[in-house]
Amino acid sequence: MARDRRAAHGPIRPVEVDRSSPVPLYFQVASRLQELIEAGEIGVGDRIENEVDLADRLGVSRPTTRRAIQYLVERGMLVRKRGVGTQVVHPKVRRPVELSSLYDDLVSTDRKPRTEVLRLETVRAPAEVAAALELAPGTEVTWIERLRYAGGEPLALMHNAIPLGLLDVEAADLATHGLYELLRRAGYQPRIATQIIGARTAGTTEARILTEKRGASLLTMTRTAWDAGGQALEYGSHVYRASRYSFELHLSAG
Repeated sequence: MARDRRAAHGPIRPVEVDRSSPVPLYFQVASRLQELIEAGEIGVGDRIENEVDLADRLGVSRPTTRRAIQYLVERGMLVRKRGVGTQVVHPKVRRPVELSSLYDDLVSTDRKPRTEVLRLETVRAPAEVAAALELAPGTEVTWIERLRYAGGEPLALMHNAIPLGLLDVEAADLATHGLYELLRRAGYQPRIATQIIGARTAGTTEARILTEKRGASLLTMTRTAWDAGGQALEYGSHVYRASRYSFELHLSAG
């Protein structure tokens, strides 16, 4: 499948598709190709075979293969280049929507996280932060701003507020550990949370920090987490590069 790495990675195995499933065949194929890209079996810069050869190798029709490739092009994982063909651009970080920290998720998928602490200080909580943490307006909180990298590339700009006195933390701790790990070490276990996911475009400062163009698409997430006893532990407001990141939801009919 890749022009230079075919011997190293070997041919793509036929995709096991469930033709009785309500999930479209193209989506099943695209998901399998995405898994191979994220696992590194298909490397960044590798070329994808032409649709006829790839369809034959995968064991599906050419229209199904074409739609699967187009789906990954639209998601930013593949790019079509005139005179070159279809290439892998970057594997996206897919994060399941569950109560976990980005650092833990990156470690579990071997994405080599690195953190740059931009700000760590005591501030008076803005009204919306105080309300989320169930604090009186103007109450002081520990304010944390971090730039999280994955595989050497900036991925997310993260802002967190922690009730004052809850966590005695230094910048060095935040540079080498996830916030939820530090909370657990201090005896606080996040158990429940409210979370809102959205999208917007990058401003000048965000674009510069995340090495994106001004106006690039960003995913947003705000979250407030509590322990089992109902104590508010943290408020987070984060932005992620949409070209490198996505949220993954698993849904079922109840």
